[in-house]
Amino acid sequence: MDHEISELKSFIADLKADRTAQKEKEKREAWTKYTSMSIVVIAVLAAVANEWLGKYGGRTLAELNNSIFSQARASDAWNEFQANSIKQNLHELIHDTSPKPSDAQAEAADKREEAFKAKIAKYAATKDQKFKEAHDLEQERDSARKAAFNAREHGEAMGYAVAIFQISIALGSICLVTKKKPLWFLSLLFAGFATWKMVQVWLN
Repeated sequence: MDHEISELKSFIADLKADRTAQKEKEKREAWTKYTSMSIVVIAVLAAVANEWLGKYGGRTLAELNNSIFSQARASDAWNEFQANSIKQNLHELIHDTSPKPSDAQAEAADKREEAFKAKIAKYAATKDQKFKEAHDLEQERDSARKAAFNAREHGEAMGYAVAIFQISIALGSICLVTKKKPLWFLSLLFAGFATWKMVQVWLN
């Protein structure tokens, strides 16, 4: 009986020791719940950065398409400008090389001269219109290219932030497994840098 009581006391003592050790362990590792919370926050920030990365990529493609469309329309305008220039030059050449009309043909010659001047004026007006249109379209093209370049730069910077966020999450996860607190601080450092990078992209 005494032996059994002794074993029971020993069992209770071991149980208390285990419970005390467990409480001490939980106290020592209480910081891990904050690590878990920080990983969740970092994951949310990474998702936001990734969303903006997609937006910048879409904006780059859209502006490049606008640039190509404006370039095609500008080329068409320049072609029409050149076509009207050629027609105007041909009419002027024919007019200059035509034989001088006689006095009997003076009335008909006056009508032809008026028709010639009207046609030349029409070609000149069309040329001016196409010249301005082509220049305006080239400015639109250049603006679209600049916007595409800026969007691409923002996208690259945001992609860099996403990559750093992922590294931060990986370090936090390793920290939870290995219970190495310095890894948590390193994870927070990476997350802080990635957040600063993300805000910097928004402000530029």
